[in-house]
Amino acid sequence: MTITDSTHQQSSIDAEHYRTVFRDHPAGVAVITADAGNGPAGLTATSVSSVSAAPAIVMFSLSNESSAAPTIARADTVVVHFMSTQQIEQALTFATSGIDRFADSTSWRRLETGEPVLNSADRWMRGKISARMVAGTATIVTIEVLEVHVEESEPAAAPLVYHARTWHRLGDHSRLN
Repeated sequence: MTITDSTHQQSSIDAEHYRTVFRDHPAGVAVITADAGNGPAGLTATSVSSVSAAPAIVMFSLSNESSAAPTIARADTVVVHFMSTQQIEQALTFATSGIDRFADSTSWRRLETGEPVLNSADRWMRGKISARMVAGTATIVTIEVLEVHVEESEPAAAPLVYHARTWHRLGDHSRLN
């Protein structure tokens, strides 16, 4: 299902002020991968959020300028990897334009269902794309979660967070209560 809003109104919001607000809003880091039949594609995203627990639905936004956008637009399924600080190199790789993000064939594999999955990911979800909605220069994608993978590790890896154009880790040092 694709929903497109064709009633665009010119915004009086200053784009730089808008970006500044979101730079100051921390977000968890995820890598999203897919293969629509022409080879794997992926990107780093900070827009992943839970929509519903029953049924399990996740959403993210995808820049229409992303080199992975055409593959995700054609894919039926995706894998959302929740990144830890131990995976910062992969997060950086999938955030870099103009490179083969899957060049290191030892860092990923295919699931039995065909999707590319990162070997180092302790937590990931595989899901069926249920809707796409064009929103300005992005597309909002919702996913019905079909499979959840959680690999426990001791100590638990610190989540990777992006804030003010910088990578951060969460841990006891950042705990407020």
